[in-house]
Amino acid sequence: MKPTIHHIPICPFCQRIEVLLELKGLRDEVDFAVVDITKPRAEHILKLTGGTTALPVMDLGDGRALKESLVLMSYIEDRYPERPVRREDAYERAIENLLVAMEGAVVSAGYTLVLNQDRARQAQLAEAYFTQMERLDVFLRTHARGDGPWLFDRFGWAEAVYTPFFQRFVFIDYYEGVSLPEEERFARVRAWRDACMAHPAAQQTSDEEVIKLYYDYAIGHGNGSLPEGRAASSFAFEPSWRERPMPPRDKYGRVATDDELGLARRT
Repeated sequence: MKPTIHHIPICPFCQRIEVLLELKGLRDEVDFAVVDITKPRAEHILKLTGGTTALPVMDLGDGRALKESLVLMSYIEDRYPERPVRREDAYERAIENLLVAMEGAVVSAGYTLVLNQDRARQAQLAEAYFTQMERLDVFLRTHARGDGPWLFDRFGWAEAVYTPFFQRFVFIDYYEGVSLPEEERFARVRAWRDACMAHPAAQQTSDEEVIKLYYDYAIGHGNGSLPEGRAASSFAFEPSWRERPMPPRDKYGRVATDDELGLARRT
């Protein structure tokens, strides 16, 4: 029996698993079940997660379950050792793990910036985000090997971990008007980021989808919660994001209506 991963398609933690499976040529070895973030979790999902709402979670089909994206990645890598993505050399894997260990601070800085609702704090939070990206730049300049943009010789484990978040950070540019400065201190991390986002194994989403679905994050409402005066979440499956207009960029001015976001129910 194939394992089943219950996931949210737009979730970066979930996308990590999809990227890894693409790299290993194993997309058909795992079934995916989509969870609607705008609705309460089903009882069988809560049983798998131990009562939490965190996703993804993998149902192994024999009464056992696993959660946490990095844990699932490690499980898949160990269960299907062919076409390894992690580095096999002990030192190289340690370097890879060091880079992965920096991910939490980078993600936190990016999401804190987009969730911010105080315009007066924007510059401070943008600088905190730049600081984390500069740390990545220094790490890559110190430890990357080879002539290409990757940590080692190919898109690998660390790239699979970071890429979904680099793709989500398009919302920083769109909603905050904040882009990584064209400065030498960011040149190496920019090359890595851009190559990661363009890789064929990481094309599960698009800038347009991220911007439209993450509008509610930009106004401080994550995980499917509803802003006051709205009847539908920007994470709703229907209408499809493809049918919706681009959201207003000004997140600090006012909250867009369901109609402006293309979420109003039509009769």
